[in-house]
Amino acid sequence: MKSSISLVCALGCLSMAAHALEIYVDPAGSDANSGTKDEPMASLAAAQKKAREVAGKEMVTVHFADGIYYLPETVVFKASDSGTEKCPVVYKAVNEGGAVLSGGAKLNLQWKPYKNGIFKANTPKGLEIDQLFINGKNQRMARYPNYDPEKKTAAYQGYAADAFSKQRAESWADPTGGYIHAMHKSRWGGYHYRITGKNGSGEVTYEGGWQNNRQMGMHKDYRMVENIFEELDAPGEWFHNSKTSTLYYKPMEGVDLDAATVEVVRLRHLVEFKGTETAPVRFVTLQGFTIRHAARTFMDCKEPLLRSDWAIYRGGAFMLTGTENVSILDCEFDQVGGNAVFVNNYNRNTLVKGCHIHDVGASGVCFVGDPNAVRDPLFEYHETNDLSKIDRTPGPKTDNYPSLGTVEDCLIHGIGRVERQPAGVQLSMASEITVRDCSIYDCARAGINVSEGTWGGHLIERCDVFDTVLETHDHGSFNSWGRDRFWHKDRAYSQKEINKDPNLPFLDAVKTTTIRNSRWRCDHGWDIDLDDGSSNYDIYNNLMLSEGVKGGLKFREGFRRHAWNNITVNNGFHPHVWYDASKDQVYSNIFMTPHKPARMTKPYTDGTMVDRNLYAVDRAAVMKVSNKTGWDKNSVYGDPMFVDPSTGDFRVKEGSPAFEVGFKNFPMDQFGVKKPSLKAQALTPEIPAVGAAKGEASSASAHTMKWQDATLGDLSGEEFSAYGVSEEEGGVTVSGLNRKSKLARAGFENGDLIQAINGRPVKNVKQFNQVIRKMTGEVKFKGVRNQQVIELTVSL
Repeated sequence: MKSSISLVCALGCLSMAAHALEIYVDPAGSDANSGTKDEPMASLAAAQKKAREVAGKEMVTVHFADGIYYLPETVVFKASDSGTEKCPVVYKAVNEGGAVLSGGAKLNLQWKPYKNGIFKANTPKGLEIDQLFINGKNQRMARYPNYDPEKKTAAYQGYAADAFSKQRAESWADPTGGYIHAMHKSRWGGYHYRITGKNGSGEVTYEGGWQNNRQMGMHKDYRMVENIFEELDAPGEWFHNSKTSTLYYKPMEGVDLDAATVEVVRLRHLVEFKGTETAPVRFVTLQGFTIRHAARTFMDCKEPLLRSDWAIYRGGAFMLTGTENVSILDCEFDQVGGNAVFVNNYNRNTLVKGCHIHDVGASGVCFVGDPNAVRDPLFEYHETNDLSKIDRTPGPKTDNYPSLGTVEDCLIHGIGRVERQPAGVQLSMASEITVRDCSIYDCARAGINVSEGTWGGHLIERCDVFDTVLETHDHGSFNSWGRDRFWHKDRAYSQKEINKDPNLPFLDAVKTTTIRNSRWRCDHGWDIDLDDGSSNYDIYNNLMLSEGVKGGLKFREGFRRHAWNNITVNNGFHPHVWYDASKDQVYSNIFMTPHKPARMTKPYTDGTMVDRNLYAVDRAAVMKVSNKTGWDKNSVYGDPMFVDPSTGDFRVKEGSPAFEVGFKNFPMDQFGVKKPSLKAQALTPEIPAVGAAKGEASSASAHTMKWQDATLGDLSGEEFSAYGVSEEEGGVTVSGLNRKSKLARAGFENGDLIQAINGRPVKNVKQFNQVIRKMTGEVKFKGVRNQQVIELTVSL
């Protein structure tokens, strides 16, 4: 019987192959043609209409000849465009990269000299220009301060505190329509604002600032404005006056405007898949295209992603909703203005493979589910649940989220050219997403970001992620949060409820996320950063290369994080603010510095283990920390005996003491993209020389003082992150508080951070002492508790 069924299936496949439909498209063709090789159609829309006639009944392949296909409107695939497993529908470029899908339009302009090297041209009436491309390269709106490519890690590659000051704006005739871009106060991403004009006193007015889910205001220095006519003064800058339909442009050296190709952007989304869970778009493949000219979307980045730091715009150059087995293969996403690929709500078995995603305004690939699928969802850091009343059913309420998707063998770089809270790959309210064999670098924020624990099961393997968190702060090449149902900003409250129900942290993080066999380097944050509440992780066979003050492996506030067989070159383990009985297990690793804890001064041993590691550092230095936490009683010390660290081979030689703690060598030549054409272009991280870690923060330099029956201390090292404040802000910590003291009676608690006295900022003990000694009577203190502002008054 089985043989008969197999024969029938085989004959069916042969029959369908014999009746496969081949459609040909060429920019020089005509939609009136039949679509044969000799009579090609001209547009994707016409080919789609013809393919739809037999979709699901026959195999369909649509071949696109080289050339630019300017899309008059977004191409929409619906359930009626679906193929089947045996009869898929494939839209593919004849030559990979040769067929360009453009969401823009080509302009034929007559340029005339204006002044100071600037040219001008009349544009079609009613035209709005979001981005301007000259000979395929995205140009810059007129801005202040000017863009400096040498300032790779500076905010916006050029910033100024007076970017939109009243004095600066005096020379602006009408700034309406300009934009303000500003970093978050603590550099946790950025904000964007649209200028609405000037008020009666000459000050700039604006709207926006909703792009970040940690609303704390813009940074006082890291600011930039663009789309201001009077700031057009640098080669490559442009300004479009839509009222007079005039485009002004100062060309780069060597550009012949009379011969140049001038293109502008019109569409936000070039391709959309619009299905549903009950009627999905199935078995459609897009292969080998170059994708260009998708509009920027930063002013519509408004939706908070639960309690993560993110807000999101649901959309991208390719937007997928309600699909099954849709594949995006071998495509190049070139300078798109927002997200490149957005996998939205219900999607299953999405495959993004062999793609080159670069110089994008926002994120590379996003998998984002429906918050209505989350039980007891909250939408901002300070929102809290009553843990005695939450739904304790594990997992999602519905299936309206991405699952079983894969990003594989991709080269992803130049992430966040416009927005400053992006990621190469972003996961939120999704399950069992695989990121494999990807090279991800040159990112304003994280390379890979997991916004919360919902619902875990992700696999990240054989990736090469580096040069991340370039303009921001307090983040990692891999970053995650876990502010799930169990998590509360008052950690003691969460701890009390978790003690009653140890399963609480796993109601959302129901499946284990695995990070393995990958290489990480983040010189401006941590290599792997499991932040607030991140739980249920297995982390093994990772090489971490950052040798900065941070770097290495960080665990903050979470449960069941197992880390073994990892190597942190010139760095180590960063435990921050742990719960009791977290059940974390950290063993068989090679660390090269003592642990760098933050706000951890007691034993953490109840089902928790940090032990049997190799340290390439003096035992006394390690145990100075570990004696307080009850760790490393069976760890060993010595030279790891790396095979050839100068070439990046950090396997250990026979006889290494690492083998005594159970360490096993893992491959050092399998990180990153494998596709030959992409591997030839991919960069790799700088390999550090093995030795003393650089940039070490010295706790010896931190000062303390006794005051009002309490100990006050400077912040140092990891503590800035633990308190959620920047080094520019600083503050003074409160510890050893006498419960009968004036401070305690006024409401102070151990662990509080003082940042101002009667409105005067104090960033360290020295400043505190200078300010407080002059104070008498009712004194107002402003500070931070659980990353929230507090204000208390003390009578002195």
